[in-house]
Amino acid sequence: MAKVVLNRKRKKRLEQGHPWVFQSEVDYIEGEITPGDFVDIYNHEGFWLAKGYINPASQIIVRVMTQNPDDELNEQFFVNRIRQAWAYRERMIPGVRSCRAVYGEADFLPGLIVDKYEDVLVVQILALGMEKHKDWILTGLLEVFEPRAIYLRNDVNVRELEGLEKEKGFWYGEAETEIEIEENGVKYIVDIENGQKTGFFFDQRQNRAAIRPLIGPDTTVLDCFTHTGSFMLNACLYGAKHVTAVDISEHAIETAKRNAALNGFTNVDFVVDNAFDYLRQAVRNGKQWDVVILDPPAFAKSANAVRKALRGYKDINLNGLKLVKDGGFLVTASCSYHVRPDKFREMIADAAFDAKKVLREVYWSGAGYDHPKLLAADEGDYLKFAIYEVHSRR
Repeated sequence: MAKVVLNRKRKKRLEQGHPWVFQSEVDYIEGEITPGDFVDIYNHEGFWLAKGYINPASQIIVRVMTQNPDDELNEQFFVNRIRQAWAYRERMIPGVRSCRAVYGEADFLPGLIVDKYEDVLVVQILALGMEKHKDWILTGLLEVFEPRAIYLRNDVNVRELEGLEKEKGFWYGEAETEIEIEENGVKYIVDIENGQKTGFFFDQRQNRAAIRPLIGPDTTVLDCFTHTGSFMLNACLYGAKHVTAVDISEHAIETAKRNAALNGFTNVDFVVDNAFDYLRQAVRNGKQWDVVILDPPAFAKSANAVRKALRGYKDINLNGLKLVKDGGFLVTASCSYHVRPDKFREMIADAAFDAKKVLREVYWSGAGYDHPKLLAADEGDYLKFAIYEVHSRR
């Protein structure tokens, strides 16, 4: 294999377990390379560090596959890594049938996402090095999961940055593209063909369950940015008296209605509206709920968008806090990686000050067990989720 030699002045991120080598860290390359090939990585003193695959067209020039010099990067290596990823899920979420089964870099398979929906897999291949070894990936998926079908959701922009075309469709077998799954005792209809990302957001599994202590037989809940209703459904499952579910997307609300009907929940008002506008109007109308849930999409897609995103987060949280009955709870989240946890907490504190509220933090979390994160890679630490008990400042 060709050698990628890193420069002397780089930070020792790779030695700490970071899975990426950036263009700026490379001193020189020895040997002929073809994009997607495996390469050896050395430090400036000639000490071997890792093996990975290379793409000179990407800012992430090498993605690390292993830091064990004895590993051979072959089909069996891929099969073993996929098996290890699934064994971890089975251990952490006993009896799980639907979850994120392979989570890219955090499962030491950079550029590969696999979501399991019962006996159907949905796969995203996000990097050239993985695309070149699709056959090995397929072998591993068939051997480990024995799925009825595998659907490719390679319709994401990041593939174009790797020089890959977008595509979607069945890769193996055939199945319906709407699949019924169960999570935390709640049933969902998942659209693997046209749903956001791969069809469902598994990362909030444990956080959805965390609202259980907040819900009683007299509890009223406002769920903004409900999408297909996941928090709404959990609130109903835990015995809420009434839930108001708001989303700007008519399609999302229609799916949320189907999910509510699937579970036999009838105590929900569905509202198609911009959540920003709905929250402001609810404040003007003097409405209040026992629990207000805010789970918006990412407001900051880049570092340049953080300031504007924080204004957006403060807007919804300020109004959300005003809508919580005294002694009730605000449930709030951000999936914007660029909005770091300290900034998110600072924004909440500012919103509480302006709303004349005193908050007691009762729960703080990130993504669930099926979304592990590498300690050395902040990039995997994207989800912030918090529950605050809300009291008026007298």
